[in-house]
Order: sequence, then C-alpha cells, then structure tokens
Amino acid sequence: MNPYKKWSLQNHIQKFLFIILLMFIFLPKAVHAQKQAMKVVDYHQDAPDEITLEINTGAALNLTFLDDQTIRFWMDPKGVLTRKNSSFAVITETFQLDYQVNVIEHTSQYEIFTSALRVVIEKQPMQVQIFDKYQRLLLGDAFPGYTLEADGVHSHKVLRSDEHFFGLGEKSGSLDRRGKRFTMWNSDQPCYSGSTDPLYKSIPFFMSSYGYGIFLDNTYKTTFDFGKTDSNRFTFGAPDGSFVYYFMYGPTYKNILFSYTRLTGKPILPPNWAFGWAQSRGMLTNETLTRKIAEEYRKRKIPCDIIYQDIGWVDGLQNFEWRKDRYQNARKMLSDLREDGYKIIVSQDPVVSKATISQWKHADSLGYFVKDDRTDASYNMPWPWGGNAGVVDFTNPKVADWWGDLQQQVLDDGVQGFWTDMGEPAWSNMESIDRLHMKHMAGMHDEIHNVYGATWDRVVTEQFKKHNPNRRVFQMTRAAYAGLQRYTFGWSGDSGNGSEVTDGWRNLQGQIPLGLSAGLGLIPFWTTDISGYCGEITDYEAFSELYIRWLQFGIFNPLSRAHHEGDNAVEPWLFGDKVEQFARKAIELKYTLHPYLYTMARQSYDFGVPIMRPLFLDYPSDETTYTINDSFMWGDNFLVAPVVKEGQQTRQVYLPKGRWYEYPFSEGIIYKGGQTIEIPVTLGTIPMFVKAGSIIPKMPVMPYIGAEPNAPLIFEVFPDTKEARFELYEDDGVSLGYQKEQYRRTTVRCTPKEGFMELTISPEELGNYRPSEPRNYWIRIHLDTKPSKVYLNDQRLSRKKLTVSDFEKPGAKSAYTYDKDTHELWVCIPDQQHTLQQLKIDY
Repeated sequence: MNPYKKWSLQNHIQKFLFIILLMFIFLPKAVHAQKQAMKVVDYHQDAPDEITLEINTGAALNLTFLDDQTIRFWMDPKGVLTRKNSSFAVITETFQLDYQVNVIEHTSQYEIFTSALRVVIEKQPMQVQIFDKYQRLLLGDAFPGYTLEADGVHSHKVLRSDEHFFGLGEKSGSLDRRGKRFTMWNSDQPCYSGSTDPLYKSIPFFMSSYGYGIFLDNTYKTTFDFGKTDSNRFTFGAPDGSFVYYFMYGPTYKNILFSYTRLTGKPILPPNWAFGWAQSRGMLTNETLTRKIAEEYRKRKIPCDIIYQDIGWVDGLQNFEWRKDRYQNARKMLSDLREDGYKIIVSQDPVVSKATISQWKHADSLGYFVKDDRTDASYNMPWPWGGNAGVVDFTNPKVADWWGDLQQQVLDDGVQGFWTDMGEPAWSNMESIDRLHMKHMAGMHDEIHNVYGATWDRVVTEQFKKHNPNRRVFQMTRAAYAGLQRYTFGWSGDSGNGSEVTDGWRNLQGQIPLGLSAGLGLIPFWTTDISGYCGEITDYEAFSELYIRWLQFGIFNPLSRAHHEGDNAVEPWLFGDKVEQFARKAIELKYTLHPYLYTMARQSYDFGVPIMRPLFLDYPSDETTYTINDSFMWGDNFLVAPVVKEGQQTRQVYLPKGRWYEYPFSEGIIYKGGQTIEIPVTLGTIPMFVKAGSIIPKMPVMPYIGAEPNAPLIFEVFPDTKEARFELYEDDGVSLGYQKEQYRRTTVRCTPKEGFMELTISPEELGNYRPSEPRNYWIRIHLDTKPSKVYLNDQRLSRKKLTVSDFEKPGAKSAYTYDKDTHELWVCIPDQQHTLQQLKIDY
C-alpha cells in the first residue's frame, strides 16, 4: 500500500473520531439549549394596560404599561404570575389612570406603540426589543432573552459597545459599572476597600447611557453582570422569588430618577437642623464627655447642631434605658443641651440580648423574635455586644407597637432621633450561611435578608409619627433596600483603613463615587463617617492632613457627621491650631450655604434628584463626565472637587461647558468650561466653582441652625450674559407642613440689559409659610463696572458705607455700596414678603 494513502486514511479516521468526540461534548448542550429556547405560542390581554405572553416551556411573560414610557416585566417560569409577598419597595404602579395599549399582531412578531416607545416582541425565539419613537434601540433581549435554570431566572440583554451603566445604590468602585459584576446581599464589611462587594445596602436599580433605567424588584441575592462575563451582553438575575423588573424611559437621567421616585416613593425631608454639623465617636456614651464636647464647640465658636450617642448609652440591648453609671441625669442633660441649640441622636440595634433577661423573656414569650427553622425556637444570634441575642422580627405586625413604645421612652426624655445600626443584621455577610435558617413571619431569611433593615426602619419611622404627630423624624441607617428613602437617611458604614489609619487616602477617595452612587439610588440625605470609621489614631499630627481633607469633602455631604471607632476622638481642635482653623472655616461654609442646601433638599423631595450628584447628571451629553469620580455637582449651581491625595499641591479639575466663577470669588477668576484646569491648593483649599448665571442664597454663620430667627438673607449673584434665576425654598424646618403646601417659594431673577441690570424678588409663591420675624435682604452682585445709580422700585437709593449693624438689624433703610477693590455691589433692602421688589442698576 502506498504509505501516503495509509497516512491519509489514518488522518481521516482521526478527524472522524475527533468530530464524534466534539458531538458528545457539545450536542447535549445544544439539545438542552434548543429544548429551553423560548417561543411565544399565544398572548392574551388581561387588562387595558397589560398583555401576557404564553411561552412553549409553560412560562409566562407579563408586560404591564404604567404609562407611555414605563413598563413592568414579570417572567414566571411556571406561568402562574403570583407572588408570596407584595413588593417591599414599590408603592404605586398607577402612573397614568386608565392607560391602555393596543397590540398589533404580525406573522412573526407583535408590536405595541406608545407616544414615546415602540415595543417589538419576536415570537420565535422570543425576544423583546424596545425602541424610542425615532426607532433607536433602547433595550433589546440577547439570545436567549431569559434562562430559567436551577439557579433561578436570568435576563440577558444586548450590550452596545458605547453603553455605560450607573447606579445600584451605595456600591464601591467607579461610577461607570460597565465591565463589572455586583451582588445584592446586605453585608457588614468593616474597613472596606474600593472594590469590596457587596456592602450594606441593596438597591437593584441602575440607569443606562441609552436613556433608560431598570429596577429589579427582587429581594433575594440578585446579581448584575454588566459585561464582565460576556462583553456582548449584560445580565441580571435572581435565584428565587418573583422575577419582576421595571423599564423606565427617560431619556434624561433626571427623568428616569423621577420615574423611580414615583415607583418607590418620595424621600422624607429631614429637619432643617439635620443639615448642620454633627459630632460622634464610638465611645461617646456618657454625660460628662457629651457635655464637655458641647461646651468646647461653643467656646471655640465652631458651629455644631448634633451630638450622637453610640450603642453604649443603653443599659441593655435594646431596652432603651439609660446606663445609670454613665448618665447622672439624662433628662436634664438633654434639656440643658437643647437650650444651647444641640440635638441628641442615639443609636439602636435590632436585637434583645439574652443578658437583658426580663425583656428577652417577655419578647420571646410573645413570639417577637425570628425563629430557627430547625428548632422553631427563637434564633440564637451571636452579637458583638451583650452576647447572644434574639433578632427582632419586624415583619411581625405585632412587634411595631411594642418597639414604638420602647423607643418613645427616650424621645419623651428629649432625644431627637435615632441611627439604626447593624441592620444587616450584624456582622452578616455571604459567608454567614447559618443565618439562612432564620425564619421571619414574612418568609425565610434568604428572601428577607436584604429587606430586614428596611422593615426595621419602617417600624421606627411609622411609630415615631404615631407618637409624635406633625414632627419630622431624624433616622439614619446603615442597612437597607430600595424604598428606604420613605423612612430613613443613610451613611456609608465602616470606611477607613483599619490596619494603618494614616493610609486611608484610598478609602477617602472611594467615598466620593460611593456617595454619588448612593444618591443615584435615591439616598439623597447621606453622609460618610468623616475621618473614616476604622483605625486607631495614635498620632494626631500624622493623621491631621487626612482628617482635614476628609472633613473638607464631608461638609458637602448633605448630612455631615464626624465619627470614628472606639474612643478615638475626632473633634477638630485635637489636630492642632491650623487644622482647627481650616475645619472651622469649612464648617462655617456649610452653615453659610444652608439656605441653598435646604432648597436643594426640597428638590430631592420633589423629584428624587440627589444633592451630591455626578457631573453626567447635569451634563449627560458630555461623555468626559462619565469617567469623573473625584468631583461632583453640589445642587444645581456648584461644582466641588475635593483634594483627596496626600501632599497634593495642585488639583486638576474638569469644568463642563459654560463659564465658571472660582468660589469664593476672591481673586476674580472666571474659567471657560469644556476643559481641564489645574489650580494650586494648600491645606485650607477646597476647590469650588459656581456656574455663571447663578444666584446663591446664603445666611450669616450661626452657632446652630435657627439660632438667629431674624437673620438677614443674602443673595449672591454671579452674572452671565443671560438671566440668572433661583427659586428659594423655606418652611418651618421641623413639622410635616412641607407635605401640605405650608412653605414659601421666593423667586429671584437678575437680568443684564443694555446699559443696566435688573434684579427682581418676587412675592411668595404657593404655600402659606412666612418667617415670623422681620429680616433684611442683602444683595451681593459681582460687578466689574461701578454703578452710577441704583433704584429700588423706581426710587433712587443712597450710597453709603454699610456696616455689620446694618447687615443684622431688621428694618434698616435701603441703601447700597460698591467696593472697587473686590468689584462687589452690596444692596440692603427689607424683606417685604408679599410685595414685588425691583432693583435697577445703571452702569
């Protein structure tokens, strides 16, 4: 035989055997995939606004249209479309009354048109594609669109090469989630890094740069893969429970946030004093130390509103009784501090320690604790303080009044609110699998874990309202689920470097995108632990630079709290005279800008827009902003770029389009936007910029919010070539009147014209609130040209040097002055409340 033919035959045999081997490897998978491939066999319209697709596998996919741009998808592998528990997050699915859709059936697909969307449903294989009215694909199923396996339901979507994702609430890492994978499982992660996942809160809501948002309303351990596993698709899935998600079309990010707010509820508005400065530490748990800190703040003339008491204040977890060995007379302490403007916030944990014998036995006898499914006895939870404990089952309706009566004890003493700590519940993470044996009244722990903290916060707030009608609650939490904004505020947990506190720069840097992402998850009222929670402070001088930089970022957190673990004190004066001076200046800035901040807080309540916000939220067409994680917009008008690197002497800042005034405007520098600038920085520098065309409402520095009820209101004007406008929001700061139109809105406009400038202050609009004390308006306009004349309501004002007494005394005669060195025009006029006031400034 020809040897070449023999070799050829052997080669063919080897190829044949190789093909057979490949068939054994891949054919079962191919058959399985083909078996699982979904096709629509029929559909029916159950209501005017919804249709249900019947699938060959026995599954069903329901599409409910909340309005013309919001769709609920519900995939049920068994086709029954029922759920055990109603949503813990969603409060309404009625966006538009009597909404209805018409389904157009074609041979291979169905079409549904709304005024904003075109929804195409391919029959075989089943795939859903959503287009805008210009036929631009917004969201499309990959193949397969869904997988229904033993590990749960997963939805697979097409990932475009230029698509970016933002959100998922308080998650670490960069703002853009593309190329990353995340898990929702509330976890206590002390001293976490910029890549730690999961963390304390689970908010399965994200937005795409293609103009839509997705909220997966499933409380189990859900996962989100934004192209990490497959660069051509993104996937989200749940191991159990109802697979329900909402599609929300914007196309702007702010519109998407507004839809999410309608779906899950408006955030409660904090008391006005909550936006002041707060002091805390782990061992701040006694009367003597509390009084000493309060006295030091006032003596050193550093504004402060709030002092926290950590868990050691309580006699036993969690009986809400003061420790008698640490508090001589808690009621008198609270009364004395309230007279000096302080509000005291105490922590609470969601457990009853077995060491608190009588309370534990009482609660156990009533069935108020989570059960162990192996024994049906109360689950025995190891707790960091107080030994083993019973975990309170807040899904049991009978628990609410019992807990509410307990917490009211200290509210009656004079406490102003709570921070709910350790609600994961404590020291709980993905490795704590024994916790899955916990049985709540509403379900097993794998379903309730992520909403445990939220059910607790709901009870705390609803009971507060029941016992204290028409009074705003202060409640700040660590662990939560979507919808938390209806009950509580947030802080970012145990940040900082636990190995070496002075090496916490990366931890500080990570708090900026973390806080911005929290805001995108509808946590507008948020704080980091200023100084970082973790690490022993043994050398205050060595830690001082990191401390002041953390503080200079922290004052722009809507809620600003200095806090550290153990007995590590982080009061500003402990870090040396220079740092104390810089800290005072930064905290004073927060107080001066309180009217602006409070107005932005109302905006958060109305529309769900965060106060600390990523640049892309305001500049969505500028793709440069997608990668910026170290600076942010603060409300509508400010851009803040904190210094967060050790020893930094210059700071690069990207400024979006427009013109930007350096703030404070002391050097007269204005930058053109659309570029990255580099500015020098010192230890006292906070790089801040205000948009040209802004009007910023301000107030004088006070020792605490509300210390001077008739303080003047300052409007600082940064002119542009077109009209500047600001709508100031005011209310009484403490009641629920803000929900009932008991507020005041005052619109200020400044319009440049040929040869003169016009500024108007409108009478109050909407609402029926007005300040109880008379006050002055002070107008501060940055004006290069010295005015020749100034008129108020056509009456010419006199020019004179204005003094501090003119500034503070209500009823002063209207006048103006111009400082040629600073190029500032100051005008003093009384607040007429109901009367339109018009200034005309001739050049």
